[in-house]
Order: sequence, then structure tokens, then C-alpha cells
Amino acid sequence: MRAVIQRVSKSSVKVDSKVVGSIQEGLLILVGVTHDDTEQDAKYLAEKIANLRIFEDEEGKLNYSVVDKNYKILSISQFTLYGDCRKGRRPNFMDAGRPIQAEQIYNKFNEFLSQNELNVEKGVFGAHMEVELVNDGPVTIMLDSKKLF
Repeated sequence: MRAVIQRVSKSSVKVDSKVVGSIQEGLLILVGVTHDDTEQDAKYLAEKIANLRIFEDEEGKLNYSVVDKNYKILSISQFTLYGDCRKGRRPNFMDAGRPIQAEQIYNKFNEFLSQNELNVEKGVFGAHMEVELVNDGPVTIMLDSKKLF
């Protein structure tokens, strides 16, 4: 399971020109699921992200998590995080999880985030979405549940 985490001052997602999720300060998380991901991968990433210290304290040091600051999360499913561009010019998405399995793991991930007392807004799984954000910092972190990077 992969996640791209962006610290944002605001972010929203639209489907068919209608806003389906919106936050102010917090994290925008783009989430990708692969074939062998399990609930354990979802739990690991959710706990890691909830406690990731990427918000500044009074001295400007990254000492606070999204939980500490009581900020919100906007979670967006994104199978293209498993796009392989090593050969040719068109990404290969064979490593992306099949839709039914991927949606189940994505939903579990969001449930685990919510268990950390977090307010989680979401996009629509499998839909064409328009995501807007103002990256704060900018701070962008990539995580992989298999610890590949």
C-alpha cells in the first residue's frame, strides 16, 4: 500500500462538478493499493500517518501530528501510485489492486484513520475526480507499507 501525504492549508475534491469532500488545515492523502495488501497494511499506514510529526511547533520544528493539531484528512484513492514507467512511455498499472479488493482495503484504511479520532473526508472510489489543494510548506511525504521507500 502506498500513500502520498501532503500537508495542506485547504483541499477539496469534486466528482461531476460537485464537491464531495473538503478540509481546511490538515492532510491530503493519495492512497494506492496493490494485489497483496491486507488490513495490516492499511492499519500500519493509518497509524503511521496519524502520528507522523509534520506540523510545526512554536519554534518551527516538526513536532506535531495531525492528531495533535486536531486537523482533518482528505483521503483520495489513486491506483496510479502503482504505475510502472520503467519501460516504454505508457505506464503499466498491473501492480494496482483489482477494484473490489482495493476498495475494501482503502475503506479499511479510512476506518483505521477514524479510529485515531480523526475526521476523514473522502473522494469517490473509482470515480474521475478533480482535486484541489494548497500545499503548506510545501510538505510532501511518501510512504509504502512494505517499506520500499
